[in-house]
Amino acid sequence: MRAILPNERLLGFTIRAAEMKDAAALARLMCELGYETTKSEMQMRIERIAADERYRTFVAVCDGKVCGMIGTITSLSYEHNNSSGRILALAILSTMRRSGIGRALIATAEKDFAQRGITRLALNTRLARQDAHKFYESLGYERNGFRFTKDLSTVGAWK
Repeated sequence: MRAILPNERLLGFTIRAAEMKDAAALARLMCELGYETTKSEMQMRIERIAADERYRTFVAVCDGKVCGMIGTITSLSYEHNNSSGRILALAILSTMRRSGIGRALIATAEKDFAQRGITRLALNTRLARQDAHKFYESLGYERNGFRFTKDLSTVGAWK
């Protein structure tokens, strides 16, 4: 598959780096994933993320409106001598899914990782998101483990 370049227009949408003006649209995308987020919360998050060079956020824009996003990070590794990449978030408006936007955002992120010398990628997705699992597998991603989570705010040790 040919890599998509930022700002390249195809299939009726463009991909570009996210900007602060995208906060409301990004908050809406997080809500569609089940993470209730306000515009002001997203503005705060974008401000902190944009200040850290390890992060990248790209948005897909259709008819002047953000219709999808991908957020990534690079990090050092305990297991390997070089850095690795992680896709932290991928969200497409429910009305725009299955239109190539997700594939284009993944291709953009992969190209960005490759330009930074990153050759190993990972991502997480909820067990219940079977369609997402099939999507990632269709792009060559392999299942290789389980993710465990714990909410420390519910544990008395931090109070």
